[in-house]
Amino acid sequence: MSFTFRCFDPQEDAQLLHGWVTRPYASFWGMLNATVEDVTEEYAKIQSSGHHHALLGMDDGVPAFLMEEYLPASSPLNAVYAVQPGDIGMHLLVAPPQGTPRNGFTADVMGSVLDRLFQKPGVDRVVVEPDVRNTKIHVLNARLGFEPAGEVTLPEKQALLSFCTRESFESARAARSSTPIHQGAAL
Repeated sequence: MSFTFRCFDPQEDAQLLHGWVTRPYASFWGMLNATVEDVTEEYAKIQSSGHHHALLGMDDGVPAFLMEEYLPASSPLNAVYAVQPGDIGMHLLVAPPQGTPRNGFTADVMGSVLDRLFQKPGVDRVVVEPDVRNTKIHVLNARLGFEPAGEVTLPEKQALLSFCTRESFESARAARSSTPIHQGAAL
């Protein structure tokens, strides 16, 4: 599967993203009660920050996911772990499925996002900090090579800090490509 990426435009794309972040499946995104204006404002801040950037992922020209990349040294993570040169943070939100969900779609999306991040010069490790209660993403993170480093307290959540090196991602990719997808393994 091949995805393309484009810069998220807060003015043009807020309505679309609002339709994703206000659904129950996106509860850990923290915007269930957001208005379109809230989404526009939040993503305008992200895009102008200089250390945090959002991209819209496209599947055959159709918006399919949102990815954010950020510098952990310029985020609240800087207070909870020793940020290393080559660390890049990542957030990912997959759009609600259109039609029949495709087995392995979310893992394919995350694999594409990780490929993109590891192609950036100087990136050695991807950092994530999902809510500790978000067990589905913990399973997916492990499948793609993330290793938990422990719980951390962030301003908006109790999070499971996890890291993925290029090597652990490549190992996980090799294991994933040699393992058939079973029915029900929608991640």
